Amino acid sequence: MTGTAYGLGIGPGEPDLITLKAYKILQDVAVIAYPALEDGISLARSIVDPHVPAGRIEIAIRIPMGPPADAIYDRAALEIGAHLQAGRDVAVLCEGDPFFYGSFMYLFGRLAEAGHIVKTVPGVSSMMACAAQLGAPLAAKNDVLQVIPAPLSAERLTAQLQDTDAAAIIKLGRHFAKVRKVIEALGLTDRARYIERATLDTQKMIPLGDLPPDAVAPYFSMILIHRRGDAWR
Repeated sequence: MTGTAYGLGIGPGEPDLITLKAYKILQDVAVIAYPALEDGISLARSIVDPHVPAGRIEIAIRIPMGPPADAIYDRAALEIGAHLQAGRDVAVLCEGDPFFYGSFMYLFGRLAEAGHIVKTVPGVSSMMACAAQLGAPLAAKNDVLQVIPAPLSAERLTAQLQDTDAAAIIKLGRHFAKVRKVIEALGLTDRARYIERATLDTQKMIPLGDLPPDAVAPYFSMILIHRRGDAWR
């Protein structure tokens, strides 16, 4: 009997925001795998820490910031695959939702193509958490909602935003100043809300226009824009 790999969406940061299904799987699996920075820090592991029973085998997948590292995912898939072949179930943790810009998709492809049983458990995405924390509904009626990665060029960002009804700009980090200039040029600053580290103790949220000119943003930050200001108007 081979094991099953579960891609667990564990939410944006607050431990209580994992789903009941994800919690039950964490109680049953023999192995837990999770992405971690090269210096050992893992947000995903810290989120589930209150819910993980003692004695689990743990696999830290060291992933550098930047584009997906194929060799790292290749090695992780082989290590996880060995446990599956030995009949052990594996939970692969993913902040937010596994298939919403989640790194789990790279493992999913490798494990599925190798013939392993892989199941995905959806989670609360950062976009939904940010909207809830800000008290800012994302879209209503016939609004078109765009999800826009901040690393796009200023020209592409402008093209995406100039006619948008509503937008969530993600992955700000070192691209924050560029994004802010585009928003200001389009006259959308008063319709933009900024939030970082949503649902964590270090959460910060503020109207974009109230941030100082030299403000910087972490990778885990987002700007929500609605052209009407509030979706219900």
